[in-house]
Amino acid sequence: MYTIKSVSEIVGLSSHTIRYYDKCGLMPYVARNKNGVRDFTQDDIFWIEIIKCLKNTGMKIEDIRLIVDLSLKGDHTKDERKNILLEHRKKILEKIQDLNNNLKKLDLKIEWYENNSTNCK
Repeated sequence: MYTIKSVSEIVGLSSHTIRYYDKCGLMPYVARNKNGVRDFTQDDIFWIEIIKCLKNTGMKIEDIRLIVDLSLKGDHTKDERKNILLEHRKKILEKIQDLNNNLKKLDLKIEWYENNSTNCK
């Protein structure tokens, strides 16, 4: 079992953020001891890392909660959960393409400055 402090250090999120995710219903499996203190398992840490990944890639809390809610309903929702993740993956790939296009434009502008060009590209 892990404390919230140790989980915070492992996953690189503040204790406050982890508590917030729990309060939002993103971690319904986290057990509490007799004093009401969260006792995290390795599985909980894995799930927090998934939440962090989804948040870092732009998924909204509501959408993550939908995945959690569906998982609580059982294995018959696996396809629906997979489809949500596939759609999110598609959005990430589109964002990567946009970023790459913007990076090329920045590189051209940097090249323009380095060459002291008088013509704008």
